[in-house]
Amino acid sequence: MLCGVVLSVVALTASVPAWAEATFVRIPTQYIAALGNPKASAGDDAGTWGLWAIDPGPRGVRIGDFDDLVANAGAAPNGWQFDPKGWWLEEHGLIMEAPQFPLPAGQYVVTGGREVTSLLTVSEPDATGKQGWTLDDGATIYDVTHFGCRAALYTENVSGQSCSPAKAPMSVFPMTPGMVMPAVEGCSKQDYQVLIVIGMMVEAES
Repeated sequence: MLCGVVLSVVALTASVPAWAEATFVRIPTQYIAALGNPKASAGDDAGTWGLWAIDPGPRGVRIGDFDDLVANAGAAPNGWQFDPKGWWLEEHGLIMEAPQFPLPAGQYVVTGGREVTSLLTVSEPDATGKQGWTLDDGATIYDVTHFGCRAALYTENVSGQSCSPAKAPMSVFPMTPGMVMPAVEGCSKQDYQVLIVIGMMVEAES
């Protein structure tokens, strides 16, 4: 699993608020890569967020096996393709496939595996391309961020300069909750907050 934790189905089900009773549908765990102010409860930048509809952790490739990935023309055992111009790394030192961008519109039941479970509503992009989002009941991104999950996107600092997982410092893995993903020589880094999706809201049958 991406975050190295097993969420309690019983506990999470019990924590789903009353608004979810009629239309909450549990789905296999998904993960949202989110940007933005941790204190925010709404915004218009969901177009910069991504979704892993399948847990990328078990599908990842360890940094120590990067040479094998290169030797296989960047094709991972699970079929995804490594992109040297922009690659993802998680807290155990696993190279991951990229999430789907932008985050599809919909209503996601999200949690950080702590006290708060909230409804994340993501709108379709507007005429300017901005994509709105809101969290219910005053919840913030911080409230529904899983501290044990870490994910960062690494890209080339300068065109033509090598930005390779082979240069990542192996000694920092596995990372403790709250740590910032490591810098990698030759790379720019964008850290993402990870929200765990435990279900979706669907229209109730009449």
